[in-house]
Amino acid sequence: MEETSLLWLLFLISLLSCSTNQARLTVSPSSSQFFKGDFVSLSCEEDDSSAGWTLRRNTSKEQRTQCGDGWGEAAGSSCNITVFPLDSGVYWCESREGAISNMVKLTVSGGSVILQSPVLPVMEGDDVTLLCQTKTTPSNLPAAFYKDGSLIRKQPTGHMTIQHVNRSDEGLYKCDISGHGESPSSWITVTGRPTTTAPPSTTALSTTSSLPPDSSILQLVIRLLIHLVVFSPYFISTLLMVSLYRHRASGNDLCATIPPTQPEQGWDMDDEYDDVTTEHHF
Repeated sequence: MEETSLLWLLFLISLLSCSTNQARLTVSPSSSQFFKGDFVSLSCEEDDSSAGWTLRRNTSKEQRTQCGDGWGEAAGSSCNITVFPLDSGVYWCESREGAISNMVKLTVSGGSVILQSPVLPVMEGDDVTLLCQTKTTPSNLPAAFYKDGSLIRKQPTGHMTIQHVNRSDEGLYKCDISGHGESPSSWITVTGRPTTTAPPSTTALSTTSSLPPDSSILQLVIRLLIHLVVFSPYFISTLLMVSLYRHRASGNDLCATIPPTQPEQGWDMDDEYDDVTTEHHF
């Protein structure tokens, strides 16, 4: 019983510890594209500093290396980089336990034109402004904007605003400035806006305000199911042992009249058959 109680205690501790650590990667300046030689700061905005979040990346030359390991300068949970084309890749925050944050894709151009677009997902209904920028000239030159390879529109001032974005606006964007060149392409992600409901009562608010978002609840349920699968055999075996013990304790008299199922040492099988035969004749 003590072993089972310990197992359940460990189960509850591990469940709570797995559901609290979260981090969010942010990029400053907030853009998915940069010129060669630009200064970029990436930060792991963390809920729990004890989790030990570090910045990692995958590039065409490196796989899952962390800030300070041949690139960037670590400053706590942040990383400062003077970027070059080889720094193009996917970046994320990772804890000591292996939990990861959102991922962002950064592109560093060696050319003269980039598209400044949101590096993080945008929410449905928001306005999004895209800026086609050159490295050596003012950024208000006429530019053409493309989505998934098709021309959207030409803008005389080099920037385009998509009003009230929705899921159909999600895609791969780039721009072109005549006489200067074309930018790399960047993916813009659009997420759904949370559904609005009637404000809860004061009592309901006090009990639900600390609940995690839907994604966290789903992760919590999945972890709970996994732990139940792991620990249920211990629980079931303990119940069976307790039930068997109680049954044997309450049925000692009955059990004493039942012959053993295996021959005991020194017990003669022929004697038993003689006894049974004699009893049959009576």
